[in-house]
Amino acid sequence: MRKRASIVCLLLMGVIGSSCSQTKTAKNPIGYDLTTPVKYEMSTELLEISGIAFNKGDNAAIYAEQDEDGNIYYFRPGDKQVKYAKFGKHGDYEDVAIANSHAVILRSDGTLFTFPLSEISTGQIKNLKEIKGQLPKGEYEGLYADAFANKLYALCKQCPGSNHAKKCDGYILTLSADGSVNQSGNFSIDVQKISALTGRNKLKFHPSALAKNPITKQWFVLSSVNKLLVITDGNFNVQQAYPLPSGFLQPEGIAFDKQGNLYISNEGDKVSNGNILFFKYKR
Repeated sequence: MRKRASIVCLLLMGVIGSSCSQTKTAKNPIGYDLTTPVKYEMSTELLEISGIAFNKGDNAAIYAEQDEDGNIYYFRPGDKQVKYAKFGKHGDYEDVAIANSHAVILRSDGTLFTFPLSEISTGQIKNLKEIKGQLPKGEYEGLYADAFANKLYALCKQCPGSNHAKKCDGYILTLSADGSVNQSGNFSIDVQKISALTGRNKLKFHPSALAKNPITKQWFVLSSVNKLLVITDGNFNVQQAYPLPSGFLQPEGIAFDKQGNLYISNEGDKVSNGNILFFKYKR
């Protein structure tokens, strides 16, 4: 048995470039302890909180949306009450991103909604753009904005014609100053490497959110379906995969502040409120 385990380890080292001890024993990403979060419970409006985002990592306000109502919310983590502005009608909204003085909302069918960030505090969104056709047909949940390059990164949760046991497709878009969006590139995540790291044969990876760590420049990719946190390098090459502890009810959103602190939002249910879990970055 020991000899067989050694052979497996050697094979994994060749596939993923990682040591056996790291694969078998690592439980937390470097700098974070996933087992000891600070929990911020959400108000009833955000029972089904989905995406979360900061404006250039400023943790004075976190922006959020929820699955059903066309509202964008903003608050400081820990606030008892949240403020919001309505941008659209009832729909299946999955993520929010902030860049180029605009908020961007992702609907599950790949439709994007953009509007000036300055209009949110007024409670009235007057300059709304609804953008269709920039993302291929499919089901989307993850959107991230590089606020310094004015780029958007969208990950497909389930796309027709894609084998999610082999790879997961993503798309890069440019966000203009007027709120218009145009596709400018693509990328993919190797799901077979995730399978090798986790030991889950025939894993089909369905991401729910992604964010870039401002300290390490790594991508953190969250999957609610798979209960996994996957970490890649800046070019989306898979490096680590971590099973999420039991405290993650339904993880749907992820964000970093500029200090590198990690925030993960969870939808609630009939028993539990929605929440945001805070993980302080430890150098």
